Amino acid sequence: MILDKNYYERPATILAPDLIGKYLCRRTCEGIILARIVETECYFGEEDTACHAHKGKTERTKVMYEAGGITYVYLCYGIHSLLNIVTGPKDHPEAVLIRGVEGAVGPGRATKYMQITTADNALPLCEESGIWIEDNDEKTLKISRTARIGIDYASKRDRERKWRFVAK
Repeated sequence: MILDKNYYERPATILAPDLIGKYLCRRTCEGIILARIVETECYFGEEDTACHAHKGKTERTKVMYEAGGITYVYLCYGIHSLLNIVTGPKDHPEAVLIRGVEGAVGPGRATKYMQITTADNALPLCEESGIWIEDNDEKTLKISRTARIGIDYASKRDRERKWRFVAK
């Protein structure tokens, strides 16, 4: 079952753990790549000092201010395209970073495996766009919660939030 727009309009704090076990799908010239999501991180609004939108709307972050159900793909270290799922209501910037899929753990590895690049930024999550997420109603995975990774610039409070979710 392909997740619809209503699914993504919930807060990132709820969707980050809920996306664990769902399938990230990507249509390419060679066919469809399907990979189970095994690691995510939540970024929640201007109030979250780890969130790209912490300092307000910019050309880069404007997609995060849209209603949930689209991609936010940005370049990290000038090398890696990282995929985020925009969530929540319009005008509250929040997203879930896809940190890993089965067979490719690490956000840069996951996008490389799925053939997702910055050209895929701001796409609706649906079959027509070539990127979507499915729920196959499989057994729910056990999930561990940890602090997020690689956000040394954030406040102590935000660094310590247990907003990273990993399948066990």
